[in-house]
Amino acid sequence: MKRYLAIAAIVIAGGMIGVAQAEDTSAVRTGETAAALAPGKDVFAHWCAPCHAAEPRLAGTMALQVKYEGAIPAALEDRTDLTPEVVAYFVRNGVAWMPPFRKTEISDADLAALGAYLSAPLEERGAHAPRLADEMMARKGVQQ
Repeated sequence: MKRYLAIAAIVIAGGMIGVAQAEDTSAVRTGETAAALAPGKDVFAHWCAPCHAAEPRLAGTMALQVKYEGAIPAALEDRTDLTPEVVAYFVRNGVAWMPPFRKTEISDADLAALGAYLSAPLEERGAHAPRLADEMMARKGVQQ
């Protein structure tokens, strides 16, 4: 019995490592964000990037990678199929372990800006939004 439990633990751990070390397939974008999209990018950086940035080990990105099996990008900023209405639905209603966000957290105006940012052509979005952890490290002068 112990042998079977040990084998099961190894198989599960191996699967978890495979997911955690999933290859980051998001395209690295550079350039400036169109001025009209900057407010939406700021909303994304503050509220969405902690789970949905272009980092395969983040909870939201990992969940979408598993769900879509690589058929579409897991990082929300790399998606081209999102509409403002879809973004608004998931932000206000949540899904799985993603909580719904109240109007006191993300105002209707901020939600509209976020929807505009995530539905804009990739070339207009510019470089990926900075992750909060990277921003905090930079403020402390820590090189990564």
